[in-house]
Amino acid sequence: MAAWSEILQEAREAVGFTGPVVPRNLEGIRAALRPDRLPDLDTELATLSEGSAFEAFLDHWWTQSLADRATDADAKALTIDFADLAIALRSKY
Repeated sequence: MAAWSEILQEAREAVGFTGPVVPRNLEGIRAALRPDRLPDLDTELATLSEGSAFEAFLDHWWTQSLADRATDADAKALTIDFADLAIALRSKY
């Protein structure tokens, strides 16, 4: 199984993403999200249990938090490509 840092590097190289990476945990995601998204994150979090549902929650909100930090439409598209690939690679390994 590949380490998360290796997965992120592979995804960076594959899509040319050079932006900052938000930590894939609640603290990192919460800090990077736009403030108006926090109530939605909290509502969804309150309905979750452990396991695959929580992993899917982290994947979704990690992608959103990265996209929120993008500076323009092109950067946002590249960021989403990077996040999608990183999540796919994590699932693969």
